[in-house]
Amino acid sequence: MLSAKRKTPGGHGPPQRKRQQNNSKAQQSRKQEEELKAKNLQMLAEKPDTEKCLEDLVFGGEDEFVDRLLGHSKINFDPSSDLLEGDSDNETEEEKDSAIPAKKPAWVDEDDEGDESIEMTHRYRKDVMKSKAEKTLKKDKLQIRLQQEFQKAMGGVPSWASRDPKKRRSQEDDDDEEEDDEDNLLSKTGNLLAKSTSLPKGILQIKRCLAANSERQSKAPLTTVQFHPLAQVVMTAGLDRSVSLFQVDGTLNPKIQSIYLEKFPVFKARFTADGEQVIATGLRHRMFYVYDMMGGNIIPVDNVRGLGENTIKKFEVSPDGSFLLLHGSSGYLHLLSMKSKELIGSMKMNAGSVKSVFSPDSSKIFSASEEGDVYIWDVNSRRCLNRFIDDGSSCGTSLAVSRDSRYVSCGSKSGVVNIYNYGDCLQSSAPKPLKSIMNLVTSTSSQVFNPCTEILAVASHAADDAVKLVHIPSFTVFSNFPVQSKKKAIHLTRAMDFSPHSGFFSIANNKGEALLYRLKHYSDF
Repeated sequence: MLSAKRKTPGGHGPPQRKRQQNNSKAQQSRKQEEELKAKNLQMLAEKPDTEKCLEDLVFGGEDEFVDRLLGHSKINFDPSSDLLEGDSDNETEEEKDSAIPAKKPAWVDEDDEGDESIEMTHRYRKDVMKSKAEKTLKKDKLQIRLQQEFQKAMGGVPSWASRDPKKRRSQEDDDDEEEDDEDNLLSKTGNLLAKSTSLPKGILQIKRCLAANSERQSKAPLTTVQFHPLAQVVMTAGLDRSVSLFQVDGTLNPKIQSIYLEKFPVFKARFTADGEQVIATGLRHRMFYVYDMMGGNIIPVDNVRGLGENTIKKFEVSPDGSFLLLHGSSGYLHLLSMKSKELIGSMKMNAGSVKSVFSPDSSKIFSASEEGDVYIWDVNSRRCLNRFIDDGSSCGTSLAVSRDSRYVSCGSKSGVVNIYNYGDCLQSSAPKPLKSIMNLVTSTSSQVFNPCTEILAVASHAADDAVKLVHIPSFTVFSNFPVQSKKKAIHLTRAMDFSPHSGFFSIANNKGEALLYRLKHYSDF
């Protein structure tokens, strides 16, 4: 027995209801389209006449323009089509793609088609006319003419516009040499100095950067600048009673932290050999501070048993991190244990001490006196191994020893800097200098060798721009530093330092700045 199909009330089946729903949706879609069109027309009506004119020329009238905008963002479906009947499950991907009409360009510029002649008498094109008879020119010939005029003005085809990739790369390499140089520098923090050849003499490739302490410039003179032995960090300290650390990137040099030592103008500050602590002495104090950077503690050190000094200002830290050498009065030098801060022993010169420095292996101490003598001490026995007179000096002011134990440099009140062979200083009481640097005319207050012993920086605190960089081993001064100009660039140098691999050089001056320079010969920090 066959059963009849049941009909829905009103005689309409599910397909008829679905068509009604689709028609309703289509009507709603058309209504939204009309509203959007009216809104866009209102916006267009508010535009200036000039803009309307341009749009009419390019797109046509307002109605056409709105229709195009809407036409590219809508897909027109036929409500009665089979696609709305729920048969999409059986469609192939190709059929679905073909249901979406392809986008057309907003307009077609007819001027782009054909070999058109261009009016040359126009005021924008008069300059490229070769004769008054040249009223018109084909478009492709005009393009060639413009290229020729551009190349003539540029003196040839610029490398960046060349079709030859080798020429283009060569120019880009030249233009970006400085940026690449700094990027490579900051990406290398190895333990070895990376350079292909030795440093040439004469002209030093150097670039001034933003001051190392630009984020916290001191309002008082700086007395210290030193690069961290293991990290891309520089420390500054000075008479504003603060010690500050900055990250060195050559561009922003952001501040890491600062500590403030109340009523303690800093005379000198130094990192310990492991870079975990900072030692700081004051102008008029017998105590000194130890700042533990790892723990964040500031530890005062006072009343060292057996020291007997009223003021402690000058000091040195041994390269191996074992000893702390304090300058006392009346020519005394006091050797302390870095770990316990206890006195190990004392040494005495015949005149006041002006400067001392450890040998690179920490086994010896070189100390210069006010009378121009240099003493060499054995650290373990505190016995004087040798004493020599700095040639021609009546008053010593500074002292430096190269890190490779090849040279000893002595500065004097007259500004003369004598450079000696390290071995001669150990054996002779009157060694002859390898070279006397006479470029300073005022007292030599500070000097430092760069880590690879290719540069010796010497400076005087008594005059502006009184800084010289000496090439080693030619012992000649680089002629382009400091840059000679009407305005002084370096104000009364207080201290200097090179970064661990000579990539940077910094000068602390009397204006509270830590000037920063990039030495381009060195690729590592």
